Amino acid sequence: MMVGKNLLRPVEVLLVDDSVDDVELMKEALKDAKINLSLNEAYDGVQAMDFLKRRNGFERAARPDLVLLDLNMPRKDGREVLAEIKGDPALSDIPVVILTTSKSDEDILATYKLHANCYINKPVDFNEFIKVVRSIENFWLTVVMLPAAE
Repeated sequence: MMVGKNLLRPVEVLLVDDSVDDVELMKEALKDAKINLSLNEAYDGVQAMDFLKRRNGFERAARPDLVLLDLNMPRKDGREVLAEIKGDPALSDIPVVILTTSKSDEDILATYKLHANCYINKPVDFNEFIKVVRSIENFWLTVVMLPAAE
């Protein structure tokens, strides 16, 4: 079964970002979403993996349909999280969108080698950030068919 825009349950999105400001911007940008969406937050890679593996206070967490992942975070960075997600058969089918300020060719190549589903540069300008978030919403949450949560 696939999930898409006609889904009765909310599309579960896990946003992994250590910037409280960026998380708030994301919430603001998604506020007018025309889809049924549940945005969950993790503020570092350790918390993200606890959420994904449903442990350490996240035992009742919904399995995400999509992960939006920053690269540069404390405790466990996005590259490590991506490698862990894609290396775990129980999680590997969850699409992971890298959403980061890094424009480094090395980061782009490394994340695609770790099987990121796409790499998006996070703009610093508010209006551009809103455009990027809306494009993510439009493509990943409306157009793309995502695998159903198990």
